[in-house]
Amino acid sequence: MKNENKVALITGITGQDGAYLAELLLEKGYIVHGLKRRSSSFNTSRIEHLYEDPHVENPRFILHYGDMTDSTNLIRVVQETQPDEIYNLAAQSHVQVSFETPEYTANADGTGTLRLLEAIRLLGLTKKTRFYQASTSELYGKVQEVPQSETTPFYPRSPYAAAKLYAYWIVVNYREAYGMHASNGILFNHESPIRGETFVTRKITRAAAAIHLGLQERLYLGNLDAKRDWGHAREYVRGMWLMLQQDEPEDYVLATGETHSVRSFVDKAFAHVGMPIDWRGNGVEEKGYDKTSGRCVVEIDPAYFRPTEVDLLIGDPTKAHTKLGWKHQTSLDQLVAEMVREDLKVMARNVPSVGATKGFAYA
Repeated sequence: MKNENKVALITGITGQDGAYLAELLLEKGYIVHGLKRRSSSFNTSRIEHLYEDPHVENPRFILHYGDMTDSTNLIRVVQETQPDEIYNLAAQSHVQVSFETPEYTANADGTGTLRLLEAIRLLGLTKKTRFYQASTSELYGKVQEVPQSETTPFYPRSPYAAAKLYAYWIVVNYREAYGMHASNGILFNHESPIRGETFVTRKITRAAAAIHLGLQERLYLGNLDAKRDWGHAREYVRGMWLMLQQDEPEDYVLATGETHSVRSFVDKAFAHVGMPIDWRGNGVEEKGYDKTSGRCVVEIDPAYFRPTEVDLLIGDPTKAHTKLGWKHQTSLDQLVAEMVREDLKVMARNVPSVGATKGFAYA
């Protein structure tokens, strides 16, 4: 089947990955349906440029209210849309928050995936609808081997990862039990200028921009030694799409194959605003100083340490390279530069006088 007029349903469409995936599918000629939660405030900023008036004839981008904790709603949306492809990106995806809301995280991320799979099965769509599940490198947790591949044993270290572990295996089970074309994408950390502001990478780039513009005094972080495999989200959503274009459903790792520490990410971000960091002290007493001014701009806050830390993640994307023809293109330096640049633009627009005095005048 050609992409023209294929129908896709994306849960979590208002998130970073959902927005990039919607863009990609629309460019390929898909009709895109998105599931979003009802909220008293607008939470659609990432997809506003894709919005179509529902009153126009034959819209190609349609939003539906829904929630992964409501099975009747999910069944209704799947029945109404009759999708050729479902991309399940919806989740309570913040690891730290999952320690505070473990039951909700399990309900939305674990059982929510089951609800969606059951909707496909109950509606008799197992041969029509292909299913993508957003798995996560957090499944590896206390890593059993380096680097991590599709065959590496899982050892989740958070309620989020444990919920995603159930989702992973229920996808495998439905694939084997009912012959569904269902694949898990085990995606390592992927970032962008539209990454959520509570995630560590965006927190860092926003802080670098804000501190440079005089809008913030200091950045507070947790484990600076944690190492992650960071790529660009726009490239990773293409990998999601490629998985559902294969003749046979399989699970794939998407990663860069490189790992960097949080400290290194901080160094790169602040370097892009002309503030090289001088690290002093050890452990929770370690601080980062702007080498130029001598001012302390980074501190450790023990509140940001997780009860069980994940120290090292680095993916082996060989299978994706070989079978999907997928490879990452953006280096970490390029990614950090793009994120800092966009955060500077946003802040300079919001505070024109500050932006102008710092030499940032953006349209």
